[in-house]
Amino acid sequence: MQTTSEQLSKLSQWLESLPSYWQLLVIVGMTVFSYLAWRFIYKRLQKRFEKSANFWDDAILYGLNKPVSITILVLGVLFVLQAAQAVYLNQPIISTELLNNLKRVFIVFAVSLGLIRLINKIEANFLEADSGAEARNYDIKLDETGILAVSKLMRLIVMIISALIIFQLLNIPITGILTFGGIGGIAVGFAAKDLLANFFGGMMIFLDRPFKVGDWIRSPDKEIEGTVENVGWRQTRIRTFDKRPLYVPNATFTNISVENPSRMTNRRINEMVGLRYDDWTKVETIVAKVKTMLQQHPEIDQEATLMVNFNKFAASSLDFFIYTFTKTREWGKYHEIKQDVLLKTMHIIEQEGAEIAFPTSTLHINKEIFESHHEQQ
Repeated sequence: MQTTSEQLSKLSQWLESLPSYWQLLVIVGMTVFSYLAWRFIYKRLQKRFEKSANFWDDAILYGLNKPVSITILVLGVLFVLQAAQAVYLNQPIISTELLNNLKRVFIVFAVSLGLIRLINKIEANFLEADSGAEARNYDIKLDETGILAVSKLMRLIVMIISALIIFQLLNIPITGILTFGGIGGIAVGFAAKDLLANFFGGMMIFLDRPFKVGDWIRSPDKEIEGTVENVGWRQTRIRTFDKRPLYVPNATFTNISVENPSRMTNRRINEMVGLRYDDWTKVETIVAKVKTMLQQHPEIDQEATLMVNFNKFAASSLDFFIYTFTKTREWGKYHEIKQDVLLKTMHIIEQEGAEIAFPTSTLHINKEIFESHHEQQ
């Protein structure tokens, strides 16, 4: 059984045995045939993978598409150029060694391009799965912020490794570049300390995960409140509730407190209700009935704290408080439940013949002083 290298060696020897004109025609023909064959294979695989629920097949095909097509064409052009020089020119314009180096460099470039496209497609698939798209039947659920952070890091690693390999192929000393990078890094560190602070602030967000894309956050230390839209390496974009974009440097989050209401387990109802002093005999009954109503309410979390108690003698009312938690965390539904609880509380008060108090003042006048003043008039 012949290996691939042996087969390629025999193919090379066969090409060299052909006349120069035939070598040129064979290379052009092989390039065109290889390109058309790849496009045919790609279209067939694309149709097949679109029907598949596999997470990786379409990502790999997407990563291979353009790099393979471009590689076939560019390498074909380089081979044609090499053959044409041998046929038409006595003195080649581009040396064989340079052409071989260009081929290697382009292969590295094509591989890195394919890896970056693969990472982009995997990122898009993960985000699609995270958004709950059922059409692809992905059984994967990850955090969008983590997905974006990992994909950015992977792209950076691919670009750095590819650049180092290309430098090595072009005989550019890597040691000098790394040394220069170390010295330059110190200078850059002083010149761009704010930029680095934001970069490491972004790293802390990715590692500590105080919030993620889609969370509603706010800070008691700064006027920051809204929904997180993007967490970048330098800044975080927040959409405020009046729909304006707010760009916050990542270093800011290392120095302030951040509240994340999106991660609350329940929403709280905490209301004070005042009854008239004339209804003091009915306070105990009303409090008991309101508590029973809450205990029977289908949207109230019975495992959380639930309290209804007479609280204080206020200036114009006898106050009792309602302290409980809803099952839902949704803002709109919470207010509907709260409205229902308050309306039912008012119905209970009305059924008991009592009234909700409002601020009043009572003026007491001494009868003797009043009659004396009236007689004088």
